[in-house]
Amino acid sequence: MWTNVSDQSAGNPLKSHAVLGLGGVGGLIATLLSAGGHSVTAVVRSDPHEHMDVSLERPDGAIVRGSVRSVTALDGEIDVLWVTPKATQLRDALRAVSSLRPRLVVPLLNGIDHMPVLRDAFGSDAVVPATISVETEKLAPGRFRQSSPFINLTLAQNAKAVLAAATQTLAGFGVDVRYIDDEQTLLWSKLVFLAPLALTTSAAGEPLGYVRETPEWRERLETAVREVAAVALACGASVEAHGALELIGRAKPGMRSSMQKDVEAGREPELDAIGGTILRAARAHGIPVPTIEDLIERTRARVAARAASAS
Repeated sequence: MWTNVSDQSAGNPLKSHAVLGLGGVGGLIATLLSAGGHSVTAVVRSDPHEHMDVSLERPDGAIVRGSVRSVTALDGEIDVLWVTPKATQLRDALRAVSSLRPRLVVPLLNGIDHMPVLRDAFGSDAVVPATISVETEKLAPGRFRQSSPFINLTLAQNAKAVLAAATQTLAGFGVDVRYIDDEQTLLWSKLVFLAPLALTTSAAGEPLGYVRETPEWRERLETAVREVAAVALACGASVEAHGALELIGRAKPGMRSSMQKDVEAGREPELDAIGGTILRAARAHGIPVPTIEDLIERTRARVAARAASAS
């Protein structure tokens, strides 16, 4: 389902931004937009500030600095709401903006199942399919670090005009902004890359370099990519395994997925949003995905072992 955002905002530039969730991704978006002169309000869980300094450490050591207003709840009208919590925290986070009326909603979450949730909350015409690929983390309140050399932001083609000012600012900070005019292709293109990387590093408990260099783990990684690509094609997406494998091959060997970091830190990983999405779609289309199933179970076992050791 595509929204008519170009019509609803034509000739009326989008100036005010709210970021729901000030973790790694939310902090990156808030910092870059505010550093570029945009008005940004961050919706946080606690400790709000009328003036909050934010900073982003780049891979080359440079620091980008900005300033946002932070609140624990937001209502009324806003131009753009960037939705960035973990999928496991989305429904709780939405309570803080339940009365908000954004003209545009840009979700930067993993998976696919958040799309109907957001459309139910804000209306189909407001929600723009989008994904972001970057390795980033929150170091402290207001302090964020980008570890990957890339930031890839993909948006629905019909949001190009209305988000022009924001994407121009982001591109000025090195964000690679791309547009795709098919929702299934847009969303599954990230999953074909992300899910195998996240599940193998989490199941192995090792960074990407180990997975690529260890024969049995490399085989799992490549098979997982092919399985996800098959499911994506059945769902109507135009994706291919070869492209995802090339991206994974170019990533830094020390790269650790956010799922792996969550498992190691004892936080709830996004197993359902990433792995569960694939399993449900695979079953709906009768496609076997034994490697994905095995990686999910191995990751669950690591989560259980971590919980047992902490108790």
